[in-house]
Amino acid sequence: KTVSHSAVRLTQFFTADRRGSSLVVFVAVLVFASEKPCSEMAACKIDLSFENGHKMPALGFGTWRAPDDEVEKALNEALEAGYRHIDCAPVYLNEPTIGRVLRQWIDAGRVKRDELFIVTKLPPHGTRAATVEKFLKRSLTDLQLDYVDLYLVHVPFTVPEVDGPFLMDEHGETVLETSTDHVALWKAMEAVADAGLTRSIGLSNFNQRQVQRVLDNCRIKPANLQIENHIYLQQPELVKFCKANGITVTAYSPLGSKGIEKLLNHEVPNLLDNPTVKEIGERIGKTAAQVVLRHLLQRGLATIPKSTNADRLRQNIALFEFELTEDDMVKLNGLDRNVRICDFGFFPGITKHPEFPF
Repeated sequence: KTVSHSAVRLTQFFTADRRGSSLVVFVAVLVFASEKPCSEMAACKIDLSFENGHKMPALGFGTWRAPDDEVEKALNEALEAGYRHIDCAPVYLNEPTIGRVLRQWIDAGRVKRDELFIVTKLPPHGTRAATVEKFLKRSLTDLQLDYVDLYLVHVPFTVPEVDGPFLMDEHGETVLETSTDHVALWKAMEAVADAGLTRSIGLSNFNQRQVQRVLDNCRIKPANLQIENHIYLQQPELVKFCKANGITVTAYSPLGSKGIEKLLNHEVPNLLDNPTVKEIGERIGKTAAQVVLRHLLQRGLATIPKSTNADRLRQNIALFEFELTEDDMVKLNGLDRNVRICDFGFFPGITKHPEFPF
């Protein structure tokens, strides 16, 4: 158990960068300290433990689809609110701004580097062994850091490396690089961990078969799998598989992604309007967002909600002063519809890639 009272743009989604085994312990037991309530600001927290000894705050701040002006303001407010786990990626096109804010906080003595947990990812146009180190070093430069705490392979497929938007063929489909080799790729991920450029390594958007292939050929196990997970897509079998293999799970899009319907070209369900969620929230005096986020934490997952609204940022992090009942959890578990929001529909033709995960 870990309880701490220290301060706990996508202009085109997934465009290319413009420049170029013991069981893991899921720390889900809450300890409440009445003398300093979490509402004083998110000081209380839950950590998930990696098998390599490092810990990750279970609640993080997502930076997806946040343009520079928004992410600068929102990140400052998130750090003020107590967020210390910051989820980044080069394809979000805002890492230089994030790095500038982090450097300002560190240089001003407002936060220590070892109090932060910074995640970034190997982009789709870098998903090959030969470019792992290059892209990680590029992110480190942008983030103004010597190392990240967790480096993830963002997607299991590869597209050609270009300077600008991803290539499209004459049929309007994404040009694919189909020689993706997860075994060689993972060895390169292990090498950057050995070099101290990242403390832990992991995967994102990989399916169970793909994760198993890495496990069968690894020297350093993945510490984390980041996947879409929310009340309508709970993926219980994949989560169970990860827990059984000592891999923590982070849920992205925990509140849904209603604002990206045009990008995805399909309707996105509004999780927060679900009657069951609203009923539970009204009964316990919490917002619908707090209910669905708390549900993820009590399932033993980390989660990275994104908001640029200061009030919602504080509401989203105030999850440690209440607990859902067993009956509430059963009701919320029963809402699973296997409805995926982020199906990579913004990559026309991506389903033809041999490593398309869904």
